[in-house]
Amino acid sequence: MSDTALEIAAKVASGRLSAETAVRDALSVIAARNPALNAFTDVTAERAVARAKAIDAELAKGVKHGPLAGVPFAVKNLFDIKGLPTRSGSKINRELPPAPQDATLVERLEAAGAILVGGLNMGEYAYDFTGENAHDGNCLNPHDPSRMTGGSSSGSGSAVGAGMVPLALGSDTNGSIRVPASFCGIFGLKPTYGRLSRARSYPFVGSLDHLGPFARSVADLAVAYDVMQGPDSADPHLAKRPVEPVSHRIGEGIAGLRIARLGGYFAKNGHAEAFAAVDVVARALDVKAEIELPEVARARAAGFVITAAEGAALHANRLRTRAQDFDPDTRDRFLANLTIPALWVIQSQKLRSWFRARVAEIFRDVDILLAPATPCVAPKSGTKILTLDGVDLPLRANIGVFTQPISFIGLPVVAAPIWVPDTHLPLGVQIIAAPWAEHKALQVAAHLEREGIARAPVARG
Repeated sequence: MSDTALEIAAKVASGRLSAETAVRDALSVIAARNPALNAFTDVTAERAVARAKAIDAELAKGVKHGPLAGVPFAVKNLFDIKGLPTRSGSKINRELPPAPQDATLVERLEAAGAILVGGLNMGEYAYDFTGENAHDGNCLNPHDPSRMTGGSSSGSGSAVGAGMVPLALGSDTNGSIRVPASFCGIFGLKPTYGRLSRARSYPFVGSLDHLGPFARSVADLAVAYDVMQGPDSADPHLAKRPVEPVSHRIGEGIAGLRIARLGGYFAKNGHAEAFAAVDVVARALDVKAEIELPEVARARAAGFVITAAEGAALHANRLRTRAQDFDPDTRDRFLANLTIPALWVIQSQKLRSWFRARVAEIFRDVDILLAPATPCVAPKSGTKILTLDGVDLPLRANIGVFTQPISFIGLPVVAAPIWVPDTHLPLGVQIIAAPWAEHKALQVAAHLEREGIARAPVARG
């Protein structure tokens, strides 16, 4: 599907396109492209067509629908989908009873008129940056199927990048929205921690997990974000803040916004093309200021400790009783993580409080920070080693070198797709704002999109 979500919604609202046709078109593209890319694990065709027919019947009677009426979307399979077990990329979870109710964010998108067409592939239990899955098969990059999608929201990146759906949901604990958005050449939004409800989604690390949308336009991201906001008594982690719509603000431009690029740690630890992507954005925005965050490497290390300890604790019983049913890469990391001393976790939490306070001070003087989303373009599938600054490192753990320090303190980020000359592959740039200032990151992304700097064409494979 080459149309964006809002283009589809406009056609449905005007009567130029029926919701049923929009859904059947999406199902046709899924049938054609998914066998090569393996983005979907479940296609809810019967449900989708029935919902589309109902919307068409209501529209024919003059019933008003939300801003996404008729728009097909799909979700990472850690979101509850009524009638399906919530896999979370695992073998073990598919034995769970079918979910009795959709996840809150699925319900909210459907209340806005969007139509769920399926569940998407992901890294096992979200502990992955590659998009490789031992149980459901590897998810492949729509721009070059010999390459990774990134993870853990692999299917979300691949499905939107390939035009199977114009909108998808994923999760981001340490970078799992921003990494696939970067590798698959689309826009992704990681909201502020606690902004969107996580009710009825399978957790990874409770103190770091975020949910958010992927799309091929900033306007689609903004509208999806708007309709998903709001209180939810089913999520105890949700911040008690008023709904703050952003879609009406993305056209305000960037005048008055104070923008800087991140240097130091964020100007090394990557390949030349990652920094070239930030150069492209900085030139387009006339950014000359450069800022260094304090103790970034230590912040990332502390994020590793918290991720490892909380994630392993969640799966401790399964590791004792069903270790053989895990992906070996995931299992071995979880088992090692069970040995982390409590003192390390306490020290890491103290550092998180310190780092959050220092970054808050920086945001008194700037509105937006720019940094690479990934240290390289999408690696070839099966790659195990990532070389950064001459050092060979395990790829699975280090693709998030630039995203993890930002997740550590829950900042909102838009990943914008940039096409660096001579790479023929996209790279994401993180547009980072202060907590609860998603609108500023989206304004910058929308400006880059209007100028043709950030763009997300449908991948042709």
